[in-house]
Amino acid sequence: MKTGIFYGSSTGTTAKIAKEIGMAMGVADKDIHDVSQTAPDAVGEYDLLIMGTPTWGVGDLQDDWHDFLSGVEVLDLADKKMALFGLGDETMADSFCSGMSEIYRRMKKTGIALIGTGFPADVYDFHHTDALTEDGKTLGLLLDNVNRPELTDRRIAQWLKSIM
Repeated sequence: MKTGIFYGSSTGTTAKIAKEIGMAMGVADKDIHDVSQTAPDAVGEYDLLIMGTPTWGVGDLQDDWHDFLSGVEVLDLADKKMALFGLGDETMADSFCSGMSEIYRRMKKTGIALIGTGFPADVYDFHHTDALTEDGKTLGLLLDNVNRPELTDRRIAQWLKSIM
């Protein structure tokens, strides 16, 4: 299964995590894409799309994603799978990792299958997140690399087992 990793990053942290995920999966650097520098139709090359974003502001999607998603959401991706990862700050307790929800909502229009859901987030202390499916499962891997970076490597390894 050919895997492409797509990320938006304002401070570099999400880019770093995308590259860590890529290294753990054996994904070549050329298949790890900054969405601010990538044409939306690049997703067509892959069977599995791993998409990651930080949460910006108060629960918002990182800015680089908006134009990229506008191009992707009109595609038919029914034969593909997608896994999501999001970065947040648990001190933003009412919007922890909520930026993931817009990627999920807009990618659903393409018919893509979401995998890697339900990964536990109870290691973090927050009150609310929009990063949940309709049935209340997490949309994927939620990380807080600001307050709990010591958990990140182990959580990535565990999540990858659930999607590979």
